[in-house]
Amino acid sequence: MNTAVNLGGIAMKNPVTTASGTFGFGLEYQDYVDLQRLGAITVKGTTLKPRLGNPPPRIVETPSGMLNAIGLQNPGVEQVAEEIMPRLAGLGVPVIVNIAGDTLEDYARVARRLDGVPGVAGLEVNISCPNVKKGGIQFGSDPRTAAEVTRAVKGSTGLPVIIKLSPNVTDMVAMAEAVAEAGADALSMINTLLGMAIDVDRRRPVLGNVTGGLSGPAVRPVAVRAVWQVYRAVALPILGMGGIMTARDALEFILAGATAVAVGTGNFVNPRATLDVVEGIEQYMQNHGFTDINELVGLAQRDGGSC
Repeated sequence: MNTAVNLGGIAMKNPVTTASGTFGFGLEYQDYVDLQRLGAITVKGTTLKPRLGNPPPRIVETPSGMLNAIGLQNPGVEQVAEEIMPRLAGLGVPVIVNIAGDTLEDYARVARRLDGVPGVAGLEVNISCPNVKKGGIQFGSDPRTAAEVTRAVKGSTGLPVIIKLSPNVTDMVAMAEAVAEAGADALSMINTLLGMAIDVDRRRPVLGNVTGGLSGPAVRPVAVRAVWQVYRAVALPILGMGGIMTARDALEFILAGATAVAVGTGNFVNPRATLDVVEGIEQYMQNHGFTDINELVGLAQRDGGSC
């Protein structure tokens, strides 16, 4: 049985990785998860300088999913390159580093610093974070600026570049087409949906940042729809994510057109969720007589499904 996939130049032994910001730098989970069983590890957002993130509270659970407004807290690219990556490189698992910036030059400098760092297999470019005042969604809400970021990063690294798209736009297909034309190697979708919660007793917003990103099973139908639409329009591999809790959830994304999938909020509910998804996909292939995971990519589209 072949479960290996190629995500825009990143060779993965299986199609399962972690969603940035939900798995720390991976090392935090090594007591619970055999990291070497994962197709890749996607680490949390990394910026040029260290960031403290947004004021608390930064996470709240709602009946519809989790709202977070972490604000890209991280130790900065220098510490990631010098102290964290050497510990991850020995695992033999591709590491995808999610990068963010306040300016085009920030993105380019972070990409340049990570180029050639042992263990880094690719960059996921976050142009879709809804929880920061600078960078993030301001770059990912307009096709022209999204393309500019893509070109800036591609011009600064030889690593595969995955652009992470936001669902908080009118037309995700137009965004995907713009970054594809600018040279992206793959797409990552979706980031969280912008939302908020209000404490009715305090009569105040719950989150210190007022608004946050909604994740969890509630967003999965939105994410699957987005993958379905973009797969039809853009010839780039897609890393699908959004509310994946089980293998069946992951298979929805793959059948819609995702080459690989990322588990995010599911890690908070079940620290072993990624491995459950890996094993569940293998069991599904065995039960249904598939010998190559790539046969499943976009399979739901091949019988004339309409959108």
